[in-house]
Amino acid sequence: MSPFGASVDGILTVALDIGGANLKLSDGQDYAHSCYFPLWKQYPDLPGTLRQLLDDAPEFDAVAVTMTGELADCFSTKQQGVCYILESVHQAANHCPISVYLTDGRLLSIEDALSCPLLAAASNWHVLARFAAQAVAPSSGLLIDIGSTTCDIVPFLDGFPAPTAHDDVGRLICGELVYTGITRTPVCALVQTADYRGQPCALAKELFATTRDVYLSLGELPEQPEDNATADGAPATKLASQNRLARMFCADTSSFTDRDAHAFSINVAQIQQDEIFAAANRVIQSLPTSPETVVVSGSGEFLAQRVAKQLNPRAKIMSLTDTLGDTISQCATAYALARLMNGI
Repeated sequence: MSPFGASVDGILTVALDIGGANLKLSDGQDYAHSCYFPLWKQYPDLPGTLRQLLDDAPEFDAVAVTMTGELADCFSTKQQGVCYILESVHQAANHCPISVYLTDGRLLSIEDALSCPLLAAASNWHVLARFAAQAVAPSSGLLIDIGSTTCDIVPFLDGFPAPTAHDDVGRLICGELVYTGITRTPVCALVQTADYRGQPCALAKELFATTRDVYLSLGELPEQPEDNATADGAPATKLASQNRLARMFCADTSSFTDRDAHAFSINVAQIQQDEIFAAANRVIQSLPTSPETVVVSGSGEFLAQRVAKQLNPRAKIMSLTDTLGDTISQCATAYALARLMNGI
């Protein structure tokens, strides 16, 4: 029996995590794949892209799905987004049984999920927290998952998630969702004034640079010269990032050096860390006891590690990258859902 109470004898399930910027798939074992997919731009291509992901996956009998992509602004409402995503999965899955994970931990068929679409919306944090809670049970703890766009901070007790809220608005209010990430967050959303060679300087309130440029400058994200999913469409390299960061000061590389970029990036990274720490501190203040274990995950795990140590230097830190390996940890939510479905 799986943790959801359904027999998994002979049934192999792969899981999809459909976000606003990335699509992820895992079989819960050795296979995981993630691809950049800007849903707000390419939503008509979603069924075909999902079909290709499923075609490339190991053999399977069923599909499970969780999502956050319904918030993409190509949809007029989140309900419309959920319905479109589920219909796309239905088209891609070629008549395989499909299960939809809800924010209350239930699994429903597509037909039943469509009757309560807002429970299917933004559900992926819950399944990852469920996996983390079971991994360290019966220890109390906290999940800090930092991705390209958002940060989830979810407490768990006695092997189960213990969130204060279940929808995006409620989670933003209580601090369990922080809408900041290590790739796509505009720098101007984090800092409005910065030091320029000893003088305070107001920054451009323009999408000239993102946090990807900050962490490229600091060497904490790898250069990807073939990738132009950046603020200006230029490559994701340290040199191009220097130019993007310079424009925050209405400058360019003739007057903004690598040293300037590094100093500015340290400042921005600290501000982002402080924001996440403040939210995480609010979350743990509402718990009956201090977390014994902090599970860190996501493409921004290096930042989650810093926050975890700042919260409680004595807490045990469990890294999903160390536990699962880099590729699978980047698809941790899909991996968690597949394992839960397959009773692993």
